Amino acid sequence: MKKNKKTAVKSRIARYSKSSHKLRNIILLVVGLLLIVSGTFAWMAIHNTKSAIDKTYKSSGVTKSRNVSSVVQSGKPLSILLFGTDTGELGRTYKGRTDSMMLLLVNPKTKKTTMISIPRDAMVSIPGYESTFPQKINAAYAYGSTATAIKTVESYLNIPIDFYALVNMSGLEKMVTQVGGISVKSPIDFTYSQDTAHAYGANLYRFHKGSTGYEHSDDNGVTWSATKHVMTGDAALAFSRMRYDDPDGDYGRQKRQRLVLEALIKKSANVSSLLNTKFMNTMSSNVQTDLSFGDLTTIASKYINAAKKIVTEHIQGVSTSYPDSEGNNVSYEVVTQKEKQRVTNLARKALGLKHASTGSAYGGDIPSSLQTIADSLRPENDESTDSEDSSSN
Repeated sequence: MKKNKKTAVKSRIARYSKSSHKLRNIILLVVGLLLIVSGTFAWMAIHNTKSAIDKTYKSSGVTKSRNVSSVVQSGKPLSILLFGTDTGELGRTYKGRTDSMMLLLVNPKTKKTTMISIPRDAMVSIPGYESTFPQKINAAYAYGSTATAIKTVESYLNIPIDFYALVNMSGLEKMVTQVGGISVKSPIDFTYSQDTAHAYGANLYRFHKGSTGYEHSDDNGVTWSATKHVMTGDAALAFSRMRYDDPDGDYGRQKRQRLVLEALIKKSANVSSLLNTKFMNTMSSNVQTDLSFGDLTTIASKYINAAKKIVTEHIQGVSTSYPDSEGNNVSYEVVTQKEKQRVTNLARKALGLKHASTGSAYGGDIPSSLQTIADSLRPENDESTDSEDSSSN
């Protein structure tokens, strides 16, 4: 019976992978930092704050790898796994994949917040579902919900995940609108249509390298609006969605997501942008987290200085492909042990933890029947360069 259940889940996920994954969910990043380092202290001042936050609470369903209550109460550096699904997009209600994933490491002692983007296509072995190897890391949530997604990241990088924040796609435009829009300098020139996901069609946006200026067209570029410098929610969504015309592919998209996030953090410093019922209703309708009202109250007083400096990073993989059950080649990003160790070192240092080796090559264990496949997919000479003790968190 258990095998049939996994087979059904795998089949369902295969169908999902054929649907559009073009909408990138960055609202989760926005909410995470707004809750942690920017707006929480302001929300404490109004009566309906607790009600709004209580609606977002849902246990992760996983045993934490360390005592998170002690971490928060003592003001130690903490970690949050921020991710989002396409649930709610175009009226869909299925669970979906976590197509955007980011680690948020908040250190009040160094007054620094570190954001690390995780490539959605990173090849992993999902704990509890090892027989389905190879999988993309964004499938962990679809297989086993929040708990499985957390376990996968923890075993992949050998770092503790203290909290999570999950957000669906439908709230991004409203969130940006409620803070009055944002201004972001584009790292590249590109044109993108919300309707076609390409550089043509209606609802077309045109962005310019090194400028906050952009134009909008409803008629496939025949006529353009005057140049604007403050992104609406729809413009911010278009800016963060484009992938195929970016010379850096998904890594380029991750960079634009981080730029949007930073702009929203700065904008949220204006308390009046947050102190309104519409903003909180948007949040409570689109956010799920295991950060309780009590956690947020404590964090508001002890972690606010961590917003003084924001450092962004990403995990760099090596592109490869492997055929699925139907013989279609599926693209993956295989991350070397050397690169994983670099990120683990960075993360553990940001969390004030002692040095430790990174996780196993693919996170979860590899069944003996699949070990040859796993070995063949690793880049040449991919061996851990760090033999120090992979000690406790």
